[in-house]
Amino acid sequence: MRLSLREHSVIPGFGLTLGYTLVYLSLIVLLPLSALFLKTAGVPWSKLWTIVTEPRVMASYKLTFGASLIGALVNVVFGFITAWCLVRYRFPGRKLLDAVVDLPFALPTAVSGIALTAIYNKNGWIGQFLEPLGIKAAFSQLGVVIAMTFIGLPFVVRTLQPALEELDGESEEAAASLGASRWQTFWRVILPTIAPSLVTGFSLAFARALGEYGSVVFISGNMPMKTEITSLLIITKLEQYDYAGAAAIAVVMLLASFLILLGVNVLQWWVSRGYQKGTT
Repeated sequence: MRLSLREHSVIPGFGLTLGYTLVYLSLIVLLPLSALFLKTAGVPWSKLWTIVTEPRVMASYKLTFGASLIGALVNVVFGFITAWCLVRYRFPGRKLLDAVVDLPFALPTAVSGIALTAIYNKNGWIGQFLEPLGIKAAFSQLGVVIAMTFIGLPFVVRTLQPALEELDGESEEAAASLGASRWQTFWRVILPTIAPSLVTGFSLAFARALGEYGSVVFISGNMPMKTEITSLLIITKLEQYDYAGAAAIAVVMLLASFLILLGVNVLQWWVSRGYQKGTT
């Protein structure tokens, strides 16, 4: 129901709440981000371009965005299966399993990074089986993907669960009674309904992975040009008192993230619009 400005509300005072909202957003979001651009504005354009296009920086961009994209896509598939299992089936330990999904939210990122490194190194519980197959998980680009997949899973599962709970099971039964196969039921009945939530979960997982530091820094090995993520490169420049260089790289990441999220939101709007047209 649409709320007009003069309509009675539980929280009184539209002007007060709007003012609080603008001040809060300015202090927490807009001012810190503006400081990045102000710091970068003092750097000559030629030097700025040189900083943000150094081979080492470009390699970190490629790894960060590529691993984030792969991690988000993996989470779309396995996050859907997890959400489906938790919503559609009742089994002993379901609530415990449901709570485990939130662990990446609750764990300090450094703790999760140490845990992932411990089990995926060549002597770890999982790494000892991968090593004979020639698969090196820890201290490689695969380790970066694993860490980014780990921290992004809850975003997909928690976004999909409400959509799956509202999914009408009668539509699936009707499709099956009309002779549709399981794949046709999924593709034509289930997927169009959950597509907006799926895109939202993907975008949240992708955005979260782009800025990840703690869980990646241990398992990646931090080798320049190979397994060095952009967040670590920014920290390295700060430790070297190169504040302008760190701010320049951060601005590039900020602009790239904003453009990618804008594109994902446009895609989400397009998918939601197509779904609404299909249901009318």
